[in-house]
Amino acid sequence: MQKLARPARMLLLGPPGAGKGTQTSRLLKKFDIPALSSGDILRQQIAEKTDVGKTAADIIKQGKLLPDTVMTAVISAELATRHWLAATKTWLLDGFPRTQPQAELLDGILHPSLAGLNFVVELQVPFEVILDRIANRLVHVPSGRVYNLTYNPPKVPGVDDVTGEPLTRRPDDDPEIFRTRLEEYQKLTTPLIEHYRKQGDLVWSVAGDTSDIIYPQLEKEVIRRFGIAP
Repeated sequence: MQKLARPARMLLLGPPGAGKGTQTSRLLKKFDIPALSSGDILRQQIAEKTDVGKTAADIIKQGKLLPDTVMTAVISAELATRHWLAATKTWLLDGFPRTQPQAELLDGILHPSLAGLNFVVELQVPFEVILDRIANRLVHVPSGRVYNLTYNPPKVPGVDDVTGEPLTRRPDDDPEIFRTRLEEYQKLTTPLIEHYRKQGDLVWSVAGDTSDIIYPQLEKEVIRRFGIAP
């Protein structure tokens, strides 16, 4: 595992199902970077049936994104708990912020500690590719492991490779609900990206139909921006 020469505070943006989790996993195997996935945190909250989890489950079933206040409260608490609010820290955010108001709230938390984002990645995957992908997706909820019946099937149908426990579909992986989520995401993305473009050379976009196309480009850009420690 390689250590970056300079602190990198990264954000991965992309539609639901674009492969943010996959890209994060591959980055973590290559580089010494801790990551925070908003999706994983929310799924944990839903599984534990916390107040936030119950609220999130109801909203997701309607094909909508969570309110800015709910998401920001969850992520802010996690950042503080992990002691990431420092200019010397390296970390990666997966899936948050997703709206301009969320980004503004996050800036207010990060900037006083000189810990603002310095690399924003925009994953661009065609919506039809995403819809086909989620139609074949299965997950192991306790670990967050994701399988795809087309290109990454479990060794034994219907069960997790590691634990042997049953795989399930995410409640929000219904095609019609997912299409609604994709359309809503698209409406919110433009002002969010513009918010970060105004802050300098933060945003870098990468396109592709599969993670194998996107990842090599992403790895190369990370090394170009932050270098590798001796």
